[in-house]
Amino acid sequence: MPIVVLGMNHRTSQVELRERFAFEESQIPGALAALRENGVVAEAVILSTCNRVELYGVSNAEPAQSLRDLRRFMFDYKRVESLEGDPFYFLSEPHSVEHLFKVASGLDSMVLGETEILGQLKKAYELALQHRYTGGRLNKAFQKAFNVAKQIRTDTQIQRGSVSVGSVAVELAEKIFDSLRERTVMVIGAGDTSEKTARALLSRGAKSVLVSNRSFERASALAAELGGRAIHFDEWSEEFPRVDIIISSTSAPHYVIDRARIEPLLKARHGRSLLLIDIAVPRDIDPLVSGLEGVYLYNIDDLQLIAADYQRQRAEEVARCEEIIASRAKELGNARGVSQPLSREASSEPAFRFPEGPEGLASPKAGL
Repeated sequence: MPIVVLGMNHRTSQVELRERFAFEESQIPGALAALRENGVVAEAVILSTCNRVELYGVSNAEPAQSLRDLRRFMFDYKRVESLEGDPFYFLSEPHSVEHLFKVASGLDSMVLGETEILGQLKKAYELALQHRYTGGRLNKAFQKAFNVAKQIRTDTQIQRGSVSVGSVAVELAEKIFDSLRERTVMVIGAGDTSEKTARALLSRGAKSVLVSNRSFERASALAAELGGRAIHFDEWSEEFPRVDIIISSTSAPHYVIDRARIEPLLKARHGRSLLLIDIAVPRDIDPLVSGLEGVYLYNIDDLQLIAADYQRQRAEEVARCEEIIASRAKELGNARGVSQPLSREASSEPAFRFPEGPEGLASPKAGL
């Protein structure tokens, strides 16, 4: 049975579309169960990050049928009726395995060579493994992917320079303010991306960092590590007049910052510029705030403009990395090629039957 992957990423779709198909971590076990119960795949891993949503599976169906099953599953499970165009890509072996290796190595990332995706991929795999939704095929493929990522990190220069979404966000801040000195930064969300962004901001000279998170304990722990100050999640707006940059990366199912909430607060800023960087998917910040005077909003897709510069700098290393990936993929003994292009009629199949209850069903972000 071949390994297949159905997915969308920052190249095939805008953030407005990716957030409709994104999975919160708490939703993934239910989705994996539905995939198995409906006979779509025998093994499965779901990877959902700010830049991609991918379903990895082992299927005994022909590639064309696997495509229809997985695509129909995504539309039905996320309750999306129809789309203009098709953002999904579908790969079967050996290209699905090569794609997995590229993802693990940061070669398919917005920032070429970034390292955060490897941790995210490991977490996705461990979650599926913990709930026993993987087996011999995916276990071998993912373990091999982690080894390939280590080899590429050791044997090539693909990761030299700035290689994370957080560090790119910092460089964007420097373009807006020229210098981060004397700037006060607020980080909303105390996850890995937020932590790395905060550290990068401090290393570039930021005067102070405030950390806000729904778990005040986590916010306090991160603030202590960074020499900053923790604030309660429902009190961040009180610090608004003194903040220059807000980096938001939470898993909230709705907007954390919307126009109605911050517009009245702008008067206290006396015309000072405010930079908002929304790293979250689904988005944390209502796009309507970009229409406010003195407010500059950038989301995860906007960071692609800066990432493109790094892409060119590392271009000479890509071919070397791809040689390593192709060689290691062959070690798994794969023989199948890429499946046929996506079928526009795949979503017309009968709907899936899902377990009772709301578990695993995402709600779109809405204003506070």
